[in-house]
Amino acid sequence: MRFGKKKVPLSDPKRMHAMKRTILLLAALLAAAGAAAQEAGRIFRTEAVPYDLRRDAERGDRAKSGHTIDFSPGMVSASDRSFVVGQRVDIPYVWTDGVVGLHLENVRSAYTLRVNDCEVARVEDPSTPAEFDLTECIRQGTNDIRLELRDSGAERINTAPTTREAFSGSYLYYQNKRSIRDFEIALVADTAGRRFGMLDLKIIARNAFNYDESVTVGFDIYSPQGKLLEFNMKEVTIPGRSTDTVRFSPYIYGTYDNVWSADRRNPPLYRVMLFTRRDGAYKEYMPLRIGFGRAELVDGRLMRLGRELQLLTAPCNAAADRATTRRELLALKVAGKNTVCPDCPQPAWFYELCDEVGLYVIDRANINAPDGRTNRAVGGTPSNDPALADEYLERVKAMYYRSRNFTCVIAYALGGPSGNGYNMYKAYEWLKSVEHDRPVIYEDADGEWNSDL
Repeated sequence: MRFGKKKVPLSDPKRMHAMKRTILLLAALLAAAGAAAQEAGRIFRTEAVPYDLRRDAERGDRAKSGHTIDFSPGMVSASDRSFVVGQRVDIPYVWTDGVVGLHLENVRSAYTLRVNDCEVARVEDPSTPAEFDLTECIRQGTNDIRLELRDSGAERINTAPTTREAFSGSYLYYQNKRSIRDFEIALVADTAGRRFGMLDLKIIARNAFNYDESVTVGFDIYSPQGKLLEFNMKEVTIPGRSTDTVRFSPYIYGTYDNVWSADRRNPPLYRVMLFTRRDGAYKEYMPLRIGFGRAELVDGRLMRLGRELQLLTAPCNAAADRATTRRELLALKVAGKNTVCPDCPQPAWFYELCDEVGLYVIDRANINAPDGRTNRAVGGTPSNDPALADEYLERVKAMYYRSRNFTCVIAYALGGPSGNGYNMYKAYEWLKSVEHDRPVIYEDADGEWNSDL
């Protein structure tokens, strides 16, 4: 033997035990590293800001929430191939004991996000609003948040970026370690066919501590006329660094007197407030507005509350601001349109306006690759290039989780005319796995199976 050491057979029990301990330790370290990596990076969720006080939540006064900091970066450096923008943000002590996220809009180019020299994510999609978990990278005091703006590695499928002001609508936000991670909500007809509705609510509760914690989540719902209809809370014990889904499904009476429909002017909306409670005190509020009724695919037809929808569509994207967009949406409704089709996912307030005005929305992922759309060779069109499969799925996920809770959204489009192939098949399969009622459509399916209409 080399180095004069005695060779130990692999069957030696002591050696095998030591190897087993080494393997288990390595596996534990890798798992811990994986868990840490998942804490930072892009996340897919409904955009919702928490408030400390109910009155601020009801007013939608984000500036008084105590949970947000506006993000408006300035120029840091420039080169021939990219330039860097950034902002130094003072993080209060209380934020370092919670969960810190960043919401980005109107970035206008592909970007790499870094926080205090920690790379958080690389994003090739310049148009879809995005959210990131910064918890593992943030610290008390001054934090350096930078974005390297660069050419996209998926430029062939990008819709033209928005013309709204760069980074408008972008902000950092803070949540407690026991908080609402996400939710799914709809006010739908009773499944037994009776003449009242049912609130279908799932709250994803989060425990960001390293140990088991009890989390209490709840809701209340008010009719469009201002009457309290239901109030409920549930407590659940959640293991450390994980989530659990809390379900509520109360009957809501009188819903057929308040049907939301694009045929109505100013269709009625119910007010819902989500909240958490700890030691008898309410910790965060999240305000929502929803309408009664949900679109669904029945025997190949798009139905809503037993009636087939006849869609009169028009292209429409959010304008420079909310007021201008509202005027444009109202003009479309006056012109006889009842459905708008944006080019890519929009700001949350665009869907809120469609809920208020009464317009259906066919939401669309930011996938737009008309060049080579008839070339079905592998790589002939980006839609049939497996190297872009993950990018297609990321864009479809970003669209779905942003808009799934808005009443106005009646269908999802995989993208603009972009040919067909492997990536569109995978995108359709994923979207159908999470959305069981509303149809998934694709203009360039050309009779293939990956379009419901």
